Amino acid sequence: MRVVTRPDFDGVVCAVLLMDALQIPPPVLWVQPSDMQHRRVDIQNGDVIANLPFHENCTLWFDHHYSNRPKTPVNGVFKIAPSAAGLVYEHYRERLDRDYGELVRQTDRIDSADLTLDEILHPQNHPYVLLSMTITNHDPSEARYWEHLVALLRSESVNAVMDDPQVSQRCRQVVAANIAYEKALIAHTTLVDHISVTDFRGLDPAPNGNRFLVYSLFPDCTVNVKIVFDGDHLASIKVGHSILNRGCEVNVGKMLSAFEGGGHPGAGACRFSREKAPDYLARIIEILRKNVPV
Repeated sequence: MRVVTRPDFDGVVCAVLLMDALQIPPPVLWVQPSDMQHRRVDIQNGDVIANLPFHENCTLWFDHHYSNRPKTPVNGVFKIAPSAAGLVYEHYRERLDRDYGELVRQTDRIDSADLTLDEILHPQNHPYVLLSMTITNHDPSEARYWEHLVALLRSESVNAVMDDPQVSQRCRQVVAANIAYEKALIAHTTLVDHISVTDFRGLDPAPNGNRFLVYSLFPDCTVNVKIVFDGDHLASIKVGHSILNRGCEVNVGKMLSAFEGGGHPGAGACRFSREKAPDYLARIIEILRKNVPV
């Protein structure tokens, strides 16, 4: 039996809860959603998938993404909710060895982008928000850190987690990276009507940082589109409704399901071969310009 999830904060907390409730040993199988969609993952009987698209070989599945809504009944829980971790927590609350209530509450807020302006501008003052930002690099070489974080959150208070040498070093790096990321956003973002378009295709590596910062830098925009080159032959586009100017009516997850991706109504991503990038980007921007629910 394995936990199979994605390397983001919601995925890490899903792993914490599932490993506790079901006594599943490490390591976690860390997977990107696009790899599940393109059938590149060897899912086996006994696997427990969380926060990822469904695979028929798994034993249990927990997810909350609009674009992953199942067409037939499945073993597990699917529900539109702030986080997948929240679904796991509600399902297994009585079997957990520790009280994860605050961790799950904060995961709900972070994954659904229910943050204050101060949390966006000064994440260093908000432990859970800052901790979530240490999981931004999806390179498989980072798996040791993700596993370390899972182990810490299973046994330690948030203050002890933040004092851990590896975590505190990552947090310092995040604060410094966010300063550079702000400059990159300003330099590489253009405005198309009510859309901010961040194009990092010319940068190698693409900058990474506070995913909410763009909304405060371009407050008149209701949605952000970010495109990067991802690996040798791939590109990815991420789309998110502004959490400070809520005027975008497009269901992002539903829209991106037509571009080899998916997600929530308010945020999502797609990953595809590079030659498709100009066409996909133009079509996504045009849909967002019309701002008609899809």
